[in-house]
Amino acid sequence: MEARLTLITLGVADLARARAFYLALGFPLHPASQEKVVFLQANGLLLSLYGREALAEDVGCPAAGQGFRGITLAHNVAQREDVARVLAEAEAAGARIVKPAQEVFWGGVSGYFADPDEHLWEVAWNPFLKIEGTA
Repeated sequence: MEARLTLITLGVADLARARAFYLALGFPLHPASQEKVVFLQANGLLLSLYGREALAEDVGCPAAGQGFRGITLAHNVAQREDVARVLAEAEAAGARIVKPAQEVFWGGVSGYFADPDEHLWEVAWNPFLKIEGTA
């Protein structure tokens, strides 16, 4: 297997609401999107939105489950002040701020928001980690 990640799929309760949320955050809609699945472009990989029940059925597992799911998604920014700005943009689009921007033990700034389906996103500025697509 190649060390490559091409698509992340989020199971969502309301596809139209999730689509509107991610479009409001600035994710461009991919032309392969359909009525039952939304594809969004994200710097070389795709973020997919799919009905939670349908996704669980496709996987073959129960859709029920709450609380911490053992995974976070991350959006790294180029400047420390961008963390608070991006968190505010997410909140304006409908996110719930889980942890406001703050200095963290590893020497950067980090905060978290939950999307309308409680998927956790970290927004971080890490002066030691350069990621392609960030300045």
